[in-house]
Amino acid sequence: MKINVIIIDKKGKDQLYSGLIEHYKKIAKPFAKVEVIEVFDKDIAKAQDISPAAAQKSYTKALEKYMQSSINIALDPSSKEVNSHEFANLLKNSVNINLFIGGAYGFERDFLNKCNNAISFGKITLSHKLVKVVLLEQVFRGLTINNNHPYHK
Repeated sequence: MKINVIIIDKKGKDQLYSGLIEHYKKIAKPFAKVEVIEVFDKDIAKAQDISPAAAQKSYTKALEKYMQSSINIALDPSSKEVNSHEFANLLKNSVNINLFIGGAYGFERDFLNKCNNAISFGKITLSHKLVKVVLLEQVFRGLTINNNHPYHK
């Protein structure tokens, strides 16, 4: 199983969370290969200065190329909230999964409609770097639920 966490975020080492990100990628290895892909370019930077709608369009353009031959799940605060067991069910029986974290302005409806699913971890707002860690923990938790590992209890 291959799980990609694809995020609109500037590339680079994050001193605060990089250790946790590497930790969750490492402990997930017995169950799946987990990769974090950070996407950010000059078109996104420019669009974010224009308007929220322009920013969302630039996110869609940048992320669409990652959507082939995979289950695509977007994190969207206005979508259905899921608990850990419901999230684990989304990971079941899949070979390739892409989990998308949008930019500062979220996703446009068109992108969400192209995904197989859109989910929410709740209504609170988290920084992109922190939601990446939370998502990776939930990926590991979901994998342990699906493999009857005691971590999730």
